Amino acid sequence: MNIKRQHETYAEEYEAAALKVLRSGGYIGGPEVSSFEEEFANYCGAKYGVSCGSGTDALVIALRALGIGPGDEVITVSWTFFATAESIAAVGATPVFIDVCPDTYVMDKSLIEGAITEKTKAVLPVHFYGQSCDMEAITAICKKHNLYLITDCAQSAGTKYKGSRHKTLGDISCFSFFPTKNLGCDGDGGMIVTDDSNLAQTCRSLKVHGSGKDGLMSLKRNYEISGTAFPDNMPIGESKYYNYLVGYNSRLDAIQAAILRRKLLHLDEFIEKRRLNAVYYNNELANTEYITPIEADNGEHSYYIYALKHPNADQIMTYLRNRGIACGTYYPVPLHLQGAFAHLEYKQGDLPVTEDLSKTTFAIPIFPELFDEEKQFIVSTLKEALNG
Repeated sequence: MNIKRQHETYAEEYEAAALKVLRSGGYIGGPEVSSFEEEFANYCGAKYGVSCGSGTDALVIALRALGIGPGDEVITVSWTFFATAESIAAVGATPVFIDVCPDTYVMDKSLIEGAITEKTKAVLPVHFYGQSCDMEAITAICKKHNLYLITDCAQSAGTKYKGSRHKTLGDISCFSFFPTKNLGCDGDGGMIVTDDSNLAQTCRSLKVHGSGKDGLMSLKRNYEISGTAFPDNMPIGESKYYNYLVGYNSRLDAIQAAILRRKLLHLDEFIEKRRLNAVYYNNELANTEYITPIEADNGEHSYYIYALKHPNADQIMTYLRNRGIACGTYYPVPLHLQGAFAHLEYKQGDLPVTEDLSKTTFAIPIFPELFDEEKQFIVSTLKEALNG
């Protein structure tokens, strides 16, 4: 991803938005943040948007808002960035890893029910590389077993399922605005979207130390759910100095929100250019040894990452890097084999598709601002690498 080149495309818009915030003196919260929350939620087709400090924070806060914690299990995939499972562990729950589909690289829906136990509280699929999971099937499984559905949308801003962005969402969904994403800010940022007003209120409280009116209402709901009387002697107030939940300091800066608002206006354009780049690669590499990514019949891929598959991926990446082409494996160590989860006692061979992908797939540049000559050079070098 060429961050500098992307910024230059609409530099005047982004810089004017940032300068307006700098001159306002309002750097935390305010109209830019609230407006972006509303605009992004509308873009996704959701009722509520709650911004936060990062995509990882979004996952942690979403899990907390659902009441998931110690003793609970969350079914997810190992073929994803560490934050997906890290967030589950961070709230005290246990990630239960299942494999992905060998063609789309997203959660294999046929494996979910076999992983459900009496401790399972949620399913957390990842729309990987910008490809949507089969949400209709996964939603049906969650409803059947009374499980929460949390979608990790860190790589899928703008992705559609059955013609709709809203259909990629779960009970609660989490986005990242890391600078390389389809919609990236000039730093860190994240967003939680949901149609549930109570979940949105709890998330708003958790991101600011569990304080204020949102925290009070969330705590009252917790007492009601548990059937316990709300204490008569509790100090009551709606300012930030009245804390009702143990939360976090996780806020999206106003300057980032201002920039994201302007980028959101161009997001569909960015995705269309990614999709056109993917079409070019698919056509040019169609009759080679490379396995190119597919687009699921019921989805519209946003191509956050364009990954090729080849048994000699390491050698090919070395060849590309020697020619100055950025490339890499997403991700070289699957989560079930990471040291942080060694205590879960997964072993090599448990998730064969995931383990194969970690050795045979690699990403090449797909960002919207690629020049035609760059794409041509990438393709010609990929072909040369097969003969090298």
